[in-house]
Amino acid sequence: MHAHVGDEILLQPPGADHPTREGEIVEVAGPDGQAPYRVRWDDGHESLMFPAPDARLRHLCGCG
Repeated sequence: MHAHVGDEILLQPPGADHPTREGEIVEVAGPDGQAPYRVRWDDGHESLMFPAPDARLRHLCGCG
């Protein structure tokens, strides 16, 4: 996964009773766009994360 600041990340946990989490990547801490990423989640919380293989990116920054 290669991300840029401004991209959105989406996490869909398995099971219908878990909502999709969406967040904005505010920092790319790994080399060449790789994890870890600092993400500001839609609830305002920020965390440093290594996304699971089923995470999806939306490239919104126009830079890649």
